[in-house]
This record gives sequence, structure tokens and C-alpha cells, in this order.
Amino acid sequence: MPFSDYQTALVTGATSGIGAATVARLAERGLTVHAIGRNKERLADLASQTGAIPHALDLADTDSLEAAIGGLPIDVLVNSAGVSRMGNILSSSRSDIDAMVDINLTAVLQLVRVVLPGMVERDLGHIVNVSSIAGLYNFFGHTAYHATKAAVHQLSRQIRNDTLGHRIRVTELCPGRVETEIFARNLGGSPAAIEEAWNTYYEGFESLTTDDVVNTMDFAIASPRHVNLGLIEIMPTFQVPGGLTFDRRTN
Repeated sequence: MPFSDYQTALVTGATSGIGAATVARLAERGLTVHAIGRNKERLADLASQTGAIPHALDLADTDSLEAAIGGLPIDVLVNSAGVSRMGNILSSSRSDIDAMVDINLTAVLQLVRVVLPGMVERDLGHIVNVSSIAGLYNFFGHTAYHATKAAVHQLSRQIRNDTLGHRIRVTELCPGRVETEIFARNLGGSPAAIEEAWNTYYEGFESLTTDDVVNTMDFAIASPRHVNLGLIEIMPTFQVPGGLTFDRRTN
């Protein structure tokens, strides 16, 4: 069981959704878990419940990130943090695009840059990038989000090339719709937004849960050390990524 090979983990986006569930699972597995998030209160609650070591910081602040985790011997890195915005490139603002690039891509690159050399030196490590089916398929809206997740898809492949010959495993998880707070945050995060998001995106749908994603991650990490599960697409049974749209013009 490779979990017994590992001692420490680092999880981003730890204050909610997949990130919080991942912290809990890795702590249950006996790892010392460093949890990164921006909400100090939620981090404190998570730490008291799981024993995780909290790091309250903004992933877009690379200096703070390096200061907090630069010297840590991380065996398992889980890049779970992510942001999204409504609309496509025609309706996106400069701040919308900056936020998605900073968190969804730049922070992932910087964390890998900081953590990976230690893994190579120890000849041991596992990087899990929580991406999205938006990185594999094109569908309407969320253009910059698609672009950042597609970049994470390519990065996940490239890390394997960069570490060839070392016992470094890289898993990219590409979930479909998961019951998290992301849609409510897109709608403003108010109680009314939470209700609207639930009624619009989850009520009546058999969406994935955070447990579904974390169970899949657990399976990938627990696989024999000579096995690398590189790309795992996780979809609700009633959700499909395909479909052909053809817009007809009459003039």
C-alpha cells in the first residue's frame, strides 16, 4: 500500500468541497496534512477536526506560498483549489481572467515547482491535480476556465516526462458536475445565491459528491507503487460531455 510510503501531504482549496474532503481522507490515512486556504475560521475548524496543519494564505501570493511551504518535505501534493466565473470570453472582465489564471494555473505551476525537486531527491512522490472535464471537452461558457484546465491537463502529462526514471506518480482527476460551493460563489455567495445554485444545478440531478471524487483519488494513491493512474474522468451517469450543435443562419 503506497500510503505507507508517504508521510506528508499538502492540499490546496482546503476550506470547502473536494479540498476539505481530501484533507480529512488523507489524515485518516495517517498522513500529516498541510492545508492551504484563505478562510482562517474554516481552516481552524478543519484543523481541530482532522489534525491538519493550517496555512491561511492566498495562492496568488507566490512569496507567501514559498515562505510557508518551501522547506516542507511533501510526499503527496493535491492541487484542489480552483475558481470559476460566469460567462465566456466576450463577457469576461480583466479581473475574471486574472483570477482564473492565477489560481487555476499559475498557483499549480508554482506549487509543483516548489515541491517537485524534493520528491525527485527522495525518489518518491504523488501529485494529484483536480482538473475538470472542461479541460478535455469544449462546451458553452466559462472560456477562460476551460483554457486553464486544459493547461493543467498538459502540465500533468509533462510532469511525468520531467521526472522520468524517478518514482513520481501524477494523477489528473477530471470530474463532471460535483456538489460543491462553486456555483453559489459564481452567483455571489449569499444565502439566496446558495439556494438558487442548488435549485438550478443540483436539485433533481444525480450529481457527483465530494466523496465520489475523494474515493477515486484514494484508489489512485493506494494503487501499487509501480502503477500510475494518469488520467481519470469521473462523470455522473446521467451527464455526458458530447453533443453536436450547429447554428443555422438565414441571412
